[in-house]
Amino acid sequence: QSEIVRILDAFSAMTAELTAELSMRKKHFNYYRDQLFNFEESEVEWRKLGEVVSIKHGKDWKSLGAGDIPVYGSGGVMQYVDTFAYDKPTVLIPRKGSITNIFYVESPFWNVDTIYYTEIDTKQIIPKFFYYFMKTIDLMQLDTGSGRPSLTQAILNEIKVPIPHLGKQAHIVKVLDKF
Repeated sequence: QSEIVRILDAFSAMTAELTAELSMRKKHFNYYRDQLFNFEESEVEWRKLGEVVSIKHGKDWKSLGAGDIPVYGSGGVMQYVDTFAYDKPTVLIPRKGSITNIFYVESPFWNVDTIYYTEIDTKQIIPKFFYYFMKTIDLMQLDTGSGRPSLTQAILNEIKVPIPHLGKQAHIVKVLDKF
């Protein structure tokens, strides 16, 4: 019993250290991300989100067959099916529920009606740059739900998005990806 307690105590201490390390790394990442997205007004053009991406609704998946294509809801992957709704890089933005749970997806997927997908104008904005930018937005401040958190297309389309030149966007993505 003493040996079991000693091992579990050591494991618990190691878990606490790892949790503290991950928390510190997340703070560092958020700090550097926020610094990289701190643009001077003259450095970038700011456009409404609706001018650079098109927000699309999800659909019911229950009639689809089983497969290896992930089905996303606002909580994450919920099932795998045999059909995809979209197959280009995208940012998934929850519509209901866990509205701060944003996903970047590069492979084919299906999404249900609790999460939007975005068709991104890659001539204006790199999809992963858009993802990293969306992670800087406090979406809870945009919540329109009375009980369950909710976001509307109309509100999302009004978010101001920085559009530096594509080379600058690629540099920011490269730096953040290294984290």
